[in-house]
Amino acid sequence: MRPDPDRPDSAREYARHRLPLRPILGAQAAGFVVAGLLLALLEPGPLRQPLPLALVQGAVAATVARGQGAPRWWWAIHAAFVPLVVLASRLPLHPGWWLGAFVALLLVFWRTDRSRVPLYFSNAATADALAQLLPQGACRIVDLGCGHGGLLFRIAAARPEARLVGVEHAPLPWLLARLRAVRHPNVTIRFGDLWQADLSRADVVYAFLSPAPMRRLWAKVVGEMPAQALLVSNSFPVPDVAAWREIAVGDRRQTRLHCYRIPTVD
Repeated sequence: MRPDPDRPDSAREYARHRLPLRPILGAQAAGFVVAGLLLALLEPGPLRQPLPLALVQGAVAATVARGQGAPRWWWAIHAAFVPLVVLASRLPLHPGWWLGAFVALLLVFWRTDRSRVPLYFSNAATADALAQLLPQGACRIVDLGCGHGGLLFRIAAARPEARLVGVEHAPLPWLLARLRAVRHPNVTIRFGDLWQADLSRADVVYAFLSPAPMRRLWAKVVGEMPAQALLVSNSFPVPDVAAWREIAVGDRRQTRLHCYRIPTVD
């Protein structure tokens, strides 16, 4: 049976989450093939210089990525990657600086290629809007991909009776959040994969991810969270699921919170 791309548990969806490097490398390889053909066919001249060939490679890679259904931000990454490498190679810098920059980026973003979730930060206005959605009295809130924990700590100060848990897989943001949590006894920061987080006791789950994992996230929260608990997604709606409520935060980013009640199992 051919896998249905609209089903979160389909083989195609599974492959997209488990093997995202395959289409990325495929798009880049296609760009190199076209650039290599031009290098072989063109007469010596300006078009055979590294930068023009890199621009061609990037344009082809971005086009292939678009055809693969990659998010728009990946088109820009494909288009700019090799041209930026060519330009950077002309800078008079010691190789150690490039290694240091790579390590720093890895510590901040970790495996974004695998998670398909960029590093987003939730602002204070979003934290205040989320705080208005919380149940009265003691409750448990889980932030999936909490970054440096800014949203959690703002809510923790306003709602000391609430129990807040942040999950982060990038080492540097996790470490920063972990250190800041020392001053907030009602906040716990955990290092790890958000897909392994236990949501069975969560009253509210907050996520600021990307369009790519939203179907999978919905399947996870429906399978784990209690009935009538709340999923709040910053900016990215769950496809084909009607929101219980949508909130315009009113900030400069024009943030919208998409709120979903976990359905009752019949």
